[in-house]
Amino acid sequence: MGFLHQMKAKLAPAKDKVQDFAHQHEGRVDQGLDKAARMVDRGTKGKYSDRIQSGTGKAKDAFGRFAHREEGGTPPPPPGSTS
Repeated sequence: MGFLHQMKAKLAPAKDKVQDFAHQHEGRVDQGLDKAARMVDRGTKGKYSDRIQSGTGKAKDAFGRFAHREEGGTPPPPPGSTS
């Protein structure tokens, strides 16, 4: 068994715990992302509002896909995809 396979096997339980945590606290993470976005938007005096909102949405989507990924399966498709 190669080094990468050994590392993957050792990290699998931690990955599962992180995914469980992410699934349980998805709402709180979304609130934290929104709060951070508001703070950055205030700090830039609204100059980059559209980019901040876009980045926040992408971060929420990525976190949601990670939080709902099934073991051995594929993550759900991103919203708006046509597959």
